[in-house]
Amino acid sequence: MIGLLGGTFNPPHYGHVALADAARKHFDLEDLAVLVAVRPGHKEVELDGDTRIRLVRAAFPDYHVELDPHARTVDMLKAGRWRDPVFLVGADSFSELLTWKEPDALLTLARLGVATRRGYPRGLLEPVLEQLAHPERVEFFEMEPVPISSRDIRDRVSRGEPIDKLVPPGVAELIHSLGLYREG
Repeated sequence: MIGLLGGTFNPPHYGHVALADAARKHFDLEDLAVLVAVRPGHKEVELDGDTRIRLVRAAFPDYHVELDPHARTVDMLKAGRWRDPVFLVGADSFSELLTWKEPDALLTLARLGVATRRGYPRGLLEPVLEQLAHPERVEFFEMEPVPISSRDIRDRVSRGEPIDKLVPPGVAELIHSLGLYREG
């Protein structure tokens, strides 16, 4: 079974790594592909895909990493490279699944692995699950909370604050050497 972890990874951090590791163990994944969205349909990303893929390769040296040219997850899955993968998301993303393009079609092409953490309000997830045509294709798994966000890391870098405990060493080194996320 293969897992797919997609995102903008602007930049990748220990929360992303923890989600990948927890999913790999929970689903006993044979492989995991980390897909860097070149032009995601839901947000603007100031760094180009080539720079972000360098950061992701530094964060995930043991996983397959590639650029995803599709703006929407369902379009990537329709391209048909993987047979019945587990697409991995955090609970926050799952709570917004009904706003995604063709969420029911997505669930016919992939199972959804949703990482939750202790204390996350299940009341935010159940209404989404109830509105899906294939709720049996969604599996929740618990992981330790990692209170980090890419936005916080970008803000810290722009203020000259350390990020060593938030990102893998190779990511911190690249951010520094490339002068990423600095103002001016």
